[in-house]
Formats: sequence, structure tokens, C-alpha cells
Amino acid sequence: MIPGILVNVHRIHDYTTEFLIQSRGTFMLKGSWLANMDMLLITDPLDIHYILSKNFSNYKKGEKFKQIFDVLGDGILNSDGKVWEISHKVIFSVLKHAEFQSMLETIIWNKEENGLLPILESICERGTEMDLQDIFQRFFLDTVCKLLFDKDPESLSLDFPHFPYSKAFIYSEETMLLRHITPPFLWKLQQILRVGKENKMSEAWKHLDQFLDKCLPQKQTDYNNMNHNAEKFSFITAIMREFTNQSDTSLDLTKFLRDTIINLMAAGKDTLSSALSWFFYLLARNPAVEDKILEEIHTHLGVNLRKRWNTAELDKMVYLHGALCESLRLYPPVPFNYKSPLQPDVLPSGHQVDQNINIILSFYSMGRMGSIWGNDCMEFKRERWISNAGGIKHEPSYKFPVFNAGPRTCLGKNMALSQLKIVSTAIIYHYHIQLVEGHPVLPADSMILHIKHGLKVRLSRRSELN
Repeated sequence: MIPGILVNVHRIHDYTTEFLIQSRGTFMLKGSWLANMDMLLITDPLDIHYILSKNFSNYKKGEKFKQIFDVLGDGILNSDGKVWEISHKVIFSVLKHAEFQSMLETIIWNKEENGLLPILESICERGTEMDLQDIFQRFFLDTVCKLLFDKDPESLSLDFPHFPYSKAFIYSEETMLLRHITPPFLWKLQQILRVGKENKMSEAWKHLDQFLDKCLPQKQTDYNNMNHNAEKFSFITAIMREFTNQSDTSLDLTKFLRDTIINLMAAGKDTLSSALSWFFYLLARNPAVEDKILEEIHTHLGVNLRKRWNTAELDKMVYLHGALCESLRLYPPVPFNYKSPLQPDVLPSGHQVDQNINIILSFYSMGRMGSIWGNDCMEFKRERWISNAGGIKHEPSYKFPVFNAGPRTCLGKNMALSQLKIVSTAIIYHYHIQLVEGHPVLPADSMILHIKHGLKVRLSRRSELN
């Protein structure tokens, strides 16, 4: 398998999908036997349900995963067992805080009104093409920093400033994908020699560390000095408070806080920018869907530009929800998951697994399997998500695992959908987006499904189209 992988590494997601389709959804990828790199790729919903839910206790991230994703430390995305349970409890409690959702929506709306829309209007006025993916990456970098640190780096501004640390996650996501198919001794040697993507990632993370070193110590000092009965809601102080309430932990607060923040930045920045980029790519290719969503915006939200639409109003928009789910089905921001069994087992499909096997749950490939979604699985059809009664149709998470499934279901699922809906409705209401002809749009070779080469578009004002 190694020669084929090396030749097709630039299209690894589609390459593995081709094998999975030919092998009816399950495929054993043989790697270097010296490095113990055999991988069982699966898409069968019953196997997915079994691993993520029914026999959850036997399938962990494992030490190999932790080595590959070492930059995430012991955060919620990277940990197992007691450490994961503590992270899960702390983050879940903070996200359920009465003031959190209100603060999140305020941050998103402020950035949209004072950053995103003015930038888009300026670009539209000049009539120039733009990289919409870069715009979204800057937008979510600013909002996640404002949410976590109460500090807006203002990367989304007219001069498009360069922030070295902003690329740390993107370089890491590309590097960590390569680590899956590179023998550990080789990529660790690259780390030591400071060459290739390993060196590029290390340099970017130095800048991110410097940024965190400025923010976190001050937040801890503020927390120690504040009156905890009187202070307004703050995300980091809420994390620290919930952590100190965990009586059954010997974890270091400083390390826990740092790892948690890095994991939340990774989960909330590039995944959302990826989701929106592919969504607008599909809308540009399906103008009838765009027209239907625009009609729905006018029906449910009206035309009062001074009003901030809330989550309850946005949740009534069936066609928007269906189009977003369809985009996530075809282009899941996290294209695959990684599991390692603690004990030998037999999957519902009949495949035997042991402790040495690496199991890859290919969410990207699942969206392209006719056995799961029908022969029209490659079509962008929002109708898949609309019931006969005209309401939202829900699919089981093991068939549509874009937010994972079981105990490790994404805690920020509703938060993510709210942000996607707020941003997308505002853009669709004001602008029509047209793809730049001839610009290639392909999945990047990364742990996050970015668009390789960006999403080049031109904007037209709705007022000028009507």
C-alpha cells in the first residue's frame, strides 16, 4: 500500500474513499510492518455505533493517537479515562452556564456587524476577488479569542494583518495527517533535525505559546484576586472555578487550563471556518438552494437590519438547516476519527480487531457511500433533511457522525450550528457569492477539511441584483 499512498497523498481522503467504495465500506490498509501501521478503515454505521457508543469503554484514543496529536496535550480532544472525564465535566458545566449562550451570540454579532460585513462591503465596492476561506478563518480566530480571553486580535481588518500564531493550527493539522502514514521514527527524526512540515509546525507553535504566555498568567492572577460572588461571567474564570470544584483531581491547574484552551481553540476555529467555506462553495454551485434560503430569511426573519436574529428564530429555518447538514455530510470539517481497542473484539460487520490495530472511522467517506445515503449520495440535496410534514428530519449520529457520537459527542454542537446560522444568514441576506472561474476547489490534505488553495469568490450586493 505504501507506494500508492505516497503517490496519492495529495488526495488522501478521496483515495481512501475509492478503496472503501470498492470494498463495500471496510478496508484493511497495510502499512509498514516495522512500524506497526496497519489501519482498518470503516464506514459501516453499525460498526460506528458499536465503537462510539455500545462498546465505548473498549475503544480509546490510545497512546499512538496521543503521540500524533502531542500538541493538544492532555485536553479533551486528546485524553482518555479520568483526565477526559474531568475535562468533559468542566467544559460541559461552563457551556451550560446561563450567561454563556448570550455572551457567545453577542460576540458573534459584534464581530459580524463591526468586522465581517464592513470587510465584505469594502471588497464588494472595489469589485475584487477574495479568499472567503481566509475571511472565515480570521473571523473565527477573532471570535474564539474574544470568547476565551476577552481579547480580540483583530485579524479580520482591512489591512489583513499577519499573525504568525494564527497558522499554528493549520500547519499542525497538515502535519498530523502525515504522521498517520509516516513511521514514527521518521517524523520524530524530522522534529529533531527541524526539517519539513515538522519544523514549520514547531515554529508556528512558538508564536502561539508566546500569545498564550501573555494571556493566561494574567487571567489566573485576575481569578485569584477577584470577588467570585460579584464578577461578571468570564469563560476562563468559569473554567478555573469548575476545575477547582473537582475534588477528585490531582491535575495541575496551569497545565489543565493551557491544554483546555488549546483544545477549544482547535475545536472552535478551523472547524467552523471549514464548514462555512464548503457551505458557500456548494451554495454558489446550487443557486436554487440559495434562492430558497433567501426566501426563508425574508419569511422568518423579515428585513429589519437593525435586529439581531436569535437562535430560536434561526432554528425555524428548515431549508437553511437542511442545506447546512447536507454540506456537513459531504464535507465534514473533521474527515475521520481514530480509535484503538483495549481488548480484542469483533465488530458487528464481522471484522476482528486486536490491540495493535489502528481503526480509522472515515466520516468523509461515509457521506460518499451509496449504501448509506443512496445512489444520489454525491448530490447536494437539502431535501434529505426535511420530513414529509415539512419539518427538520433528524438522522442518527452513527449515520451522520459529523459531531461524533456516543459519550464523546461534540459538546459544542448546538453552539457551532448557531454560529454557522448567524453568519451564513447575514451574508446570504446581503450578498450573492460567485465562484472565480477556473480556480480549483479541492479538499486539503489535513486533519481539518480545509479547501486547498482557498475559496476565491466575487461578491454582488443583493440590492443591485433586484
